[in-house]
Amino acid sequence: MGEFYNLTPREIVAELDKYIVGQDGAKKSVAIALRNRHRRNQLSDEMREEVTPKNILMMGPTGCGKTEIARRLAKIMEAPFVKVEATKFTEVGYVGRDVDSIIRDLVEASIRLTKQQKMEEKYKEADLVTEEKIVAAIIPDKKAAKNSNANQTAGGQSDNPFAFLSNLPGMQQYFPSQPQTPLYEENAEADKTANELELAREQVRQQLRQGLLEDQMIDIDVIDNKANTIDIGGNENMSISIGSIFGDMVPQKMKKKKLKVKDARKILREQEAQNLLDMDAVTAEAVENAEQNGIVFIDEIDKIADSSEYGRGPGVSREGVQRDILPIVEGSVVNTKYGPVKTDHMLFIGAGAFHVSKPTDLIPELQGRFPIRVELENLTKDALRQILTVPKNALITQHKLMLETEGIKIDFTDDAVDEIAEIAFMTNEQNENIGARRLHTVMEKLLEDISFDLPNPDVTEIVVDKAYVIEKFADKLSEDDLDRYIL
Repeated sequence: MGEFYNLTPREIVAELDKYIVGQDGAKKSVAIALRNRHRRNQLSDEMREEVTPKNILMMGPTGCGKTEIARRLAKIMEAPFVKVEATKFTEVGYVGRDVDSIIRDLVEASIRLTKQQKMEEKYKEADLVTEEKIVAAIIPDKKAAKNSNANQTAGGQSDNPFAFLSNLPGMQQYFPSQPQTPLYEENAEADKTANELELAREQVRQQLRQGLLEDQMIDIDVIDNKANTIDIGGNENMSISIGSIFGDMVPQKMKKKKLKVKDARKILREQEAQNLLDMDAVTAEAVENAEQNGIVFIDEIDKIADSSEYGRGPGVSREGVQRDILPIVEGSVVNTKYGPVKTDHMLFIGAGAFHVSKPTDLIPELQGRFPIRVELENLTKDALRQILTVPKNALITQHKLMLETEGIKIDFTDDAVDEIAEIAFMTNEQNENIGARRLHTVMEKLLEDISFDLPNPDVTEIVVDKAYVIEKFADKLSEDDLDRYIL
């Protein structure tokens, strides 16, 4: 679990407030759900098994923050997270057992998360090995390389298969040896060479640590991903990793690659960190993490509600889809390539607009598995304005940083921000309400010409004010034409 796992519900909400504006009720519910995970872990083993998560049903229009709340919660917990559209299972040709793919995807997410966490723990050790490999690539052991090329095969044996006969008693006459340098002279020369080599490599180490050799080209051995995969039916887009089939029985094929030191360091670091991992232990921990802390976000769950006006008609039975989803929400065992996985203690968050159907249109069994109901609010003009400026990753902040990469400083006046929020709010009111996503379309349209003209050495600073915003949208904001508004 992450460093935030022991936070109180109020502290969890404070963390969510850094990224999400409003929706206090939803934040409160997920904060309690997270804290209950911590409380459950304090119980005895027997009682812990009896306590199951209280799943959450979020109701609100698109773009109001449902997915973002769940995703941020997972990041705070450092928990495996997967999002699935419930409507996926209403497609023609749907097979009920495919619902199990939700849990398989969650396990794969947990494997990736756990593997990355363990690799980060190994980076310090991997950095030492990486440095030595780079040093050896810059200053190779020439004598060893020469001897290896002259006398050794890839397996480390002599090229002559009968060489061992010369060492047998009475066979020297048939295998006369070459004149050799006296052993003491050879050892002295070897010691001198070794000392000079180590001195040179130490100088290179110092230069590497000072960042003086970042652009030097070197040859390194990297994993040949293409050689380690098998194409299916000649389709390059369909391939299977050999390692996923045979595990460690088949060694990975390597290839030489010429890279700059700074690029080689990244590749070697990842390779060495991965080599230090015990994948069996990683897999076991990842499966347990998925079982105990996994979060499954089921979006558009209202679309499978079997209401009289929405749920009936040709195609796949929506009630049937609900009954297929029910077992994994209730608690069942799903077979994966990593072994059986229990879903009893996973947290399920259902979400939907529920503007046509309502929660009571879900089958009673599924309703009962989502005891916590949270209704999210429509975003007001003020909320949209806050989304533009308040969060840590605020939309305006993102655009400022993007343009700074071109050497441009851009500022937005307060009245410009107000006008952007007004345009987004009015468009949502007059057309389909897509919530905060409307801000993205407005901002892209607003900065379209500015972004197109960059880079421009004559421009270093831009101020976006209310007049500029009105000018950009003047021909599109007439009230009569709002239904055809480009956004």
